[in-house]
Amino acid sequence: MTSDTRAIVVSDLKKVFRKRSGFLHASVREEWALKGISFEVGERETYGMLGPNGSGKSTLIRILSTLLTADGGKVRIMGLNLPRDERRIRELIGRVSVDAAFYKKLSPRENLLYSARLYGMDPREAEKRALAILDRLGIEKRRFNDSLEEMSRGMQQKVSIARAIMINPPLLLLDEPTTGLDPKSRRDVQAYIEEVREEQKTTVFLTTHDMAEAERLCGRIGFLAHGRLV
Repeated sequence: MTSDTRAIVVSDLKKVFRKRSGFLHASVREEWALKGISFEVGERETYGMLGPNGSGKSTLIRILSTLLTADGGKVRIMGLNLPRDERRIRELIGRVSVDAAFYKKLSPRENLLYSARLYGMDPREAEKRALAILDRLGIEKRRFNDSLEEMSRGMQQKVSIARAIMINPPLLLLDEPTTGLDPKSRRDVQAYIEEVREEQKTTVFLTTHDMAEAERLCGRIGFLAHGRLV
């Protein structure tokens, strides 16, 4: 890939967490989550990162989405550098995490409209788009105005996906996006991700445990184990 066709460039990326043990004369133990990984993702590509729990996948996603600062290496996203350009990068990404946070007293509609206003979207256009995406993901119209705390884990995950997609980001970072979904909902979400990539020319970076999901969605995959790309 040439530099103008790469959405993500990661070079020798490292991340360490330091944990203290004990109170008096406490010792500090280092745990390396990422041990110098390098890879590239092309524009409009769907790239999957697979690996067991604790392999570093979620740490990697959190660094790419500006929620964590790396301890070594370089990251370039859509032609911008982390951490220098993190504010501009946030405007270009949509992120779905396995533990998505919401205002749970609010409804799916209200959560999506709040996010849309943060991104400067026109309120009327945002509402139209939010309701269309919720409907496309299989959430019944009668539930659009129910509070999120009344909804199942799977339905909350669908709202998280809708929130990430509705701002039309050029880059989607999906951290195990179909966790907690039943088989039909999982297929609905996978089909919609494919539509978004095709219609909006979106680049997708996906972490998953599901080999069938990776095979369906991803053009290329990498395997993380013990913080290394193997």
